[in-house]
Amino acid sequence: MARLYLLRHGQTEFNLQGRVQGRCDAPLTALGVEQAHAAAAWIAAQQVHFDRLCTSPLGRALHTLELVRDDLIAAGQDDIPEIEPIDGLKERSYGPFEAGPASDVPCELWDPGEALVPYGGEGSQALRRRIVSTLTDIMQEVGPDAAVLATSHGSAALQFKKAWEHLAQCPQDVHLGNCCILIYDFDPTTQTFTNLSITNPA
Repeated sequence: MARLYLLRHGQTEFNLQGRVQGRCDAPLTALGVEQAHAAAAWIAAQQVHFDRLCTSPLGRALHTLELVRDDLIAAGQDDIPEIEPIDGLKERSYGPFEAGPASDVPCELWDPGEALVPYGGEGSQALRRRIVSTLTDIMQEVGPDAAVLATSHGSAALQFKKAWEHLAQCPQDVHLGNCCILIYDFDPTTQTFTNLSITNPA
């Protein structure tokens, strides 16, 4: 069965400052870089060979995956695929609240339901459909025993996790910290994902 490793990006300057970052971007902090290295070390210890490396095109996710890929190469893995930016892995839009204080958002930040829609942001239903559709398409394009590493964002990863909680084989009340790794088996026949584990390496 094909396996998905879903990785959240490392800590950013906006994370540290408590500012909203959906479609806007901020660079990784020194800690964020360390978190990416820790994630790479954990992944290397699993001795998994990836058939695809996919990422949100936003800089914080792309930089995280670049660091992980470089570390895997340094650890002796060869034939590692190039990184593929994929728009469907982006974070939700927070509309006019982008780059502002998180305290200004009039709803829960990561799981606001549809409260952002009147402001021009992306609702949770639309985000869930998008992230599920994107990752399903990615996994359908690989072989039955393939492994995929995909880098995305906190709210997007949460909506993906919530979409498949009913099939999960591990606890779901785990904090999705920076550079957490969610592992799923993908069944191409039923197009379903089974969450096997959630790990915070850093």
